[in-house]
Amino acid sequence: MVAAMSDNAPQPTTHFGFRDVPLDAKKPLVRAVFDSVARRYDVMNDLMSLGVHRLWKQVFVSQLDPRPGRSLLDLAGGTGDITLRWLEGGGGPAILSDINESMLAVGRERLLGRGHVAGLSFLVADAEMLPLPDRAVDTVSMAFGLRNCTDKDAVLREARRVLRPGGRFLCLEFSAVQVAALAPVYDAWSFKVLPRLGRVVARDAESYQYLAESIRMHPDQATLAGMMGRAGFERVRVRNLAGGIAAIHSGWRL
Repeated sequence: MVAAMSDNAPQPTTHFGFRDVPLDAKKPLVRAVFDSVARRYDVMNDLMSLGVHRLWKQVFVSQLDPRPGRSLLDLAGGTGDITLRWLEGGGGPAILSDINESMLAVGRERLLGRGHVAGLSFLVADAEMLPLPDRAVDTVSMAFGLRNCTDKDAVLREARRVLRPGGRFLCLEFSAVQVAALAPVYDAWSFKVLPRLGRVVARDAESYQYLAESIRMHPDQATLAGMMGRAGFERVRVRNLAGGIAAIHSGWRL
């Protein structure tokens, strides 16, 4: 006989920045952040990285290796940076996906405004539960989105599930600084300067504070590589960028 769960039993929690929140509260909180910053998202990334994110994305897309015969699922694709670079780099059909409709609307407007119609589709979807069949795409990308997901292991399992055998998943994300001398400067920038810039530029210091905190709560390079291995990816590799301020993780479905 199974005992009934007590109403006083502890409820599962997760982190939202440095705060613990009920598990089912994180997605609405994250959605509110990106609803707030959607129209200023590229400015946000410029502020967070001093513009270097644009170079990181060039490196990332070169590792995606866009080719006409390959398809892409761009998870947490937001304003369409990666999808745009994929298509303009000669890549094949692309699905721009994001859980946040406000972000996806910006990406749709951007891509259609650049004349990208053929071979392009848009999908409002939770990366933890993708409404796509098994073995649907050749490449899955995720840039600066994984740290905002509640169940990162589920995202990794789904990314592998929708990949065809021989396909590859690549994740670009802020990570753990590997150069000791950079750490205090980076911390000062993240927690003292960035929220103030958010207040001035976007009139939204709280969202920028969360984004800085979310970076520190994200798994470091070795931990994320281990998670990818447990999700079934093989030949997992890590490439640090800017001393580990960001990193590219890649793995194959073989």
